[in-house]
Amino acid sequence: MSEQTTGTATSDSDGVKLERPRLTFKEKVGFSLGDMASNLYFQTFVLFLPIFYTDVMGIPAAAMGTMMLVTRIWDAITDPMMGMIADRTQTRWGKFRPYILSFAIPLAIAGVLTFTVPDFTVSGKLIYAYATYMLLMMLYTAINVPYAALMGVITPNSMERTEVSSFRFVAAFGGQIIVGAATLGLVQYFGGENEALGWQMTMVAYGALAVALLFATFYLTKERVSPTKEKRNKVSDDLKDLFQNKPWVLVGAATLFQLTYIVMRGSSTTYYFRYFVGDQQLELLGWTIDLTYAIFASSFITAGTIATLIGAVLTKFFTKLMDKKFVYSGFLLSSAAFSCFFFFLQPDNVLLMYTLNVLVSFFFGSVSVLQWAIYTDAADYGEWKFGRRATGLIMAASLFALKLGLTFGGAITGWMLDVHGFVPLAEQTGEAMLGIRLLMSVYPAIFGFIGGGIMLFYPLKDAFMVQIEEELEARNEADENA
Repeated sequence: MSEQTTGTATSDSDGVKLERPRLTFKEKVGFSLGDMASNLYFQTFVLFLPIFYTDVMGIPAAAMGTMMLVTRIWDAITDPMMGMIADRTQTRWGKFRPYILSFAIPLAIAGVLTFTVPDFTVSGKLIYAYATYMLLMMLYTAINVPYAALMGVITPNSMERTEVSSFRFVAAFGGQIIVGAATLGLVQYFGGENEALGWQMTMVAYGALAVALLFATFYLTKERVSPTKEKRNKVSDDLKDLFQNKPWVLVGAATLFQLTYIVMRGSSTTYYFRYFVGDQQLELLGWTIDLTYAIFASSFITAGTIATLIGAVLTKFFTKLMDKKFVYSGFLLSSAAFSCFFFFLQPDNVLLMYTLNVLVSFFFGSVSVLQWAIYTDAADYGEWKFGRRATGLIMAASLFALKLGLTFGGAITGWMLDVHGFVPLAEQTGEAMLGIRLLMSVYPAIFGFIGGGIMLFYPLKDAFMVQIEEELEARNEADENA
């Protein structure tokens, strides 16, 4: 793949100035396609897996919540393990890219199995759900830990990584749009009255698309940053560095609460529209339009995704006005604040629902972009402070925090539905309806406020990152010359 030659000047051992290659547009796009593939699964987990388990597979809400906790805690534990494995991998294709290629097809197969409803008893279905979802998430980890680490090694430039992160999340939100807008329609198209068949075939389609996207990421990217060859990190040193890395500890904690917030809102959306908003008729220019809950939910999710995408695209503009940490913190707090207003809406306040959702989603867009750029800054800080680089472990531990947020978000949703007396496919009591409204508004916002507050204490400002980058570059040049 050809590369641009414009970039920051460096010098070789003879004092001749060389140009550091900058990433091409093709490589930025190629890298971003991996996150589009991941979001075909991640967004399906967040938006539809809980209601698939309760309303299609027939698993009780409390059991579903506990299953989410158990399987995802195990999944979160495997993330640092995968990061250490990837850090110690060395092939002619690099450390991280081979995993993206190798596990793409197994991931697609596991996705179909997870959304297959077996002819078992309720207990048998629960055991099947544990086994298939655990397998799916282990394969997801085997791809996404190396993929997350790849962003830290395709360029050594912190500001360029922020730009790559913007490309990544544009593609991610493209995957989110596909899932939000098309899933319920595809289920109806493939399955008709057989909702179980519809879900299975929908995951066949998503699996085929994900494989193509992951293959493209492998072939269009290149790894450029690696630790000094003489240095071979011990696992104990890596783990010690990780927990002494204050910036990572803070952003990791913020990620846990941030993901709990957004997963609770996402998981509650289908319940909110199926049971609270319901099917409605819209009068427009003399025409009566029948709007089902599926149309409502799909258009609501899509509108939010587009707003999130706009927020993500504008991230670079916002970070020119404010430091990354303040954009992250302030926008997460704003998103959570607008979420609270959903509690006061009535089923016929459709316009207000969409307006609030656009605001919630817009402010969350920049948070999603900056999260990963800040993690790679934490990896640079770790190398600068401790003299050892463990990008794979840093990103794996970051995914651990993300998965814990996904875990708690899904589990709390199931438990709160049960606490409030939710019964699948039945007319809900006033208490159950209250629970659904709280799950769409106040309950998740609490976690968003905590996450935004934590990031106010994050110490790596942009000016400090420029200093770190320059010192690391000087160290690497000195090592090469030696």
